[in-house]
Amino acid sequence: MVENDEKGSRDLIKKIFKTSGKAATIGITGPAGAGKSTLINRTSIELNKLGYKTAVLAIDPTSHITGGAILGDRVRMTESTDSGTYIRSMASRGATGAVSAALRNSIRVLEFAGFDPIIIESVGAGQTEVDISKMVDLTVVVFNPNTGDSIQTIKAGLTEIGDVYLINKSDLPGANQLYDSVRDFIGMSEKNPQVMMTSAKTSKGIGDFAKKLGEMLEERKKVKKINEEARLDAELRDIVLNNVKNKVSNMLDSSGTYAKYLKKVQQKSLDPFEAADKISKLMK
Repeated sequence: MVENDEKGSRDLIKKIFKTSGKAATIGITGPAGAGKSTLINRTSIELNKLGYKTAVLAIDPTSHITGGAILGDRVRMTESTDSGTYIRSMASRGATGAVSAALRNSIRVLEFAGFDPIIIESVGAGQTEVDISKMVDLTVVVFNPNTGDSIQTIKAGLTEIGDVYLINKSDLPGANQLYDSVRDFIGMSEKNPQVMMTSAKTSKGIGDFAKKLGEMLEERKKVKKINEEARLDAELRDIVLNNVKNKVSNMLDSSGTYAKYLKKVQQKSLDPFEAADKISKLMK
């Protein structure tokens, strides 16, 4: 409903909104092939052993042509579902930032259902990852020695957002060098994130990682209210701006003035900037 039925979603959120915003949220991102799904599977089991009730929302890359998502994460996470973890794959629909509204409200529904923490898994290092990092309490960035990760690729957008940097598949050659590189390059930054090594395949380091997440989430509780207020500010702005954008778009569709200036731009008798200024002044 949250993903596909706007009216139903609004009615639902209206009923549960008052109690929302207390569950811990963890974003886990990193390049494709870093082993995130297996890592989350194992980590969820460990978190559940520590007394948590974990849920996972996996943001799947969506085909621009068919609109279908890969939705393979649930297949790789069956072990953790047996221990009580709830998993849902969400299609990103291929649009930057398009996951925001559905994701925020899905988190609220899962929280209302009693899940805590809620893990968000996503692929890549684009704008979606930056958007998600602003919606969660902790962001974990996963690398592995086999994906060609190096200082150069690490610079490509992931250095700002991580609270924990994981070198996964640490049983593979090159893991120690990558760990040293990440620690040297990112570990000394102002944010001073944790840098850890894990192997989802052998479960090495997974227990320590889960305990560290628990400790960090406890620490984050002190600033949870402030962060939640900032997130609600960002959400309200998003909704208002989207409403205004839709309103203006509808106005332009039925505006004779817009059609007149569009023709001038298409005939190259007026540049688009000047035309936009003139249209904007007339619409005030």
